[in-house]
Amino acid sequence: MGLSRRGLLGLVGTAGIAGTADSPAGAAPAAAPRSGRVRTGFEQLAADGYGPLAGQRIGVVTNPTGITADARHLVDVLHADRRVDLVAVFGPEHGFRGTAQAGGSEGAGRDPATGLPVYDTYDKSGQQLADVFTAAGVDTVVFDIQDVGARFYTYIWTLYDCMQAAALAGKAVVVLDRPNPVGGRRAAGPVLERPYASFVGREPIALAHGMTAAELALLFNAEFLAARPVRLRTVAMTGWSRDCHYASTGLPWVPPSPNMPTPDTAMAYAGTCLFEGTNLSEGRGTTTPFEVLGAEGIDRRWAEAADALGLPGVWIREAYFTPSFSKHAGKVCGGVRLLVHDREAFDPVLTGVGLLVTARRTWSGFAWRADHWIDRLTGSDRVRRMVDAGAGAQEIAADWAAGLARFAAVREKYLLYP
Repeated sequence: MGLSRRGLLGLVGTAGIAGTADSPAGAAPAAAPRSGRVRTGFEQLAADGYGPLAGQRIGVVTNPTGITADARHLVDVLHADRRVDLVAVFGPEHGFRGTAQAGGSEGAGRDPATGLPVYDTYDKSGQQLADVFTAAGVDTVVFDIQDVGARFYTYIWTLYDCMQAAALAGKAVVVLDRPNPVGGRRAAGPVLERPYASFVGREPIALAHGMTAAELALLFNAEFLAARPVRLRTVAMTGWSRDCHYASTGLPWVPPSPNMPTPDTAMAYAGTCLFEGTNLSEGRGTTTPFEVLGAEGIDRRWAEAADALGLPGVWIREAYFTPSFSKHAGKVCGGVRLLVHDREAFDPVLTGVGLLVTARRTWSGFAWRADHWIDRLTGSDRVRRMVDAGAGAQEIAADWAAGLARFAAVREKYLLYP
């Protein structure tokens, strides 16, 4: 667990912090690292000798994805380094060490590896979360978690809640950036309408936002928290660009949550997670969650109808699977498997909506969840109502196009990478 200063500097090289800023205007363009791989915000911070953290009591919001290039956890590294006064760890949904399933956390306690107190942030926001930061005695909250690029993946809203709470508590926030694993050339899907805000979408951003955590932090602070902004510093990556998918980063992949085993899972997730709002399995309890979908009684007609849509960048084939837990556990499900063959052309949200449309048309047992969870996931009731009215995928996408264009114009102001 220990690490010498020489060993750490050997790990991160001699590059300084690139793109460390309170606004995009102060950020240097990301440059290709000499090693030919992406260097994360943490590596850039370490290479700078942790200068932005000097003289402060630090708390870290992270989970198992907060690792170095050689797969050590940043909490272990920071705890062993005398230049950093690390006093607390904050765990999000699934927990600091990642043992909890969706909708759960590990609670509070002490990290057995470091002895540091671990505080639970899950389901906390506003003054309640501000009080946690105050009780922890931190001056600065550091955020370092791997996101997957979808609005309803809750870690970005943990970031939002931490920024809002830190402002209330008079704390600063430092965001250490990591890649968007599905790239970031464009945003896709409907923009949230505020009456449908929840922990799977606090503010009006696109379903597939195409941004990194640091870029989102800048957008949040200026667009949604402007009445009481937090003292924010972002530490950018080097070597990452908007057409860079995770396989080309050279970084190890750690599942950000129990049902996100690979970057390929993340590729499909922004579309197929919409099936959480239905009575079909979204593949939880299989080895390929969000890449297979189905239910008892579905036959090949769904796969045939979906593949006939000619959705860009993806083949859709008939599949059968038996989930070990979650919906339809222990039952043989018929359904579909997604095979993405062109990442640049693939639109996960259009694909997800196309699958909803064809599932409803071909399977008489199709039903929405009784609580209309689909409306929280899509950000309004419009997708559900249009599917029920018999609209096609392209017609539904046309309905959200104007809102997406407005978001894209706002998004452009906060992008740190070419």
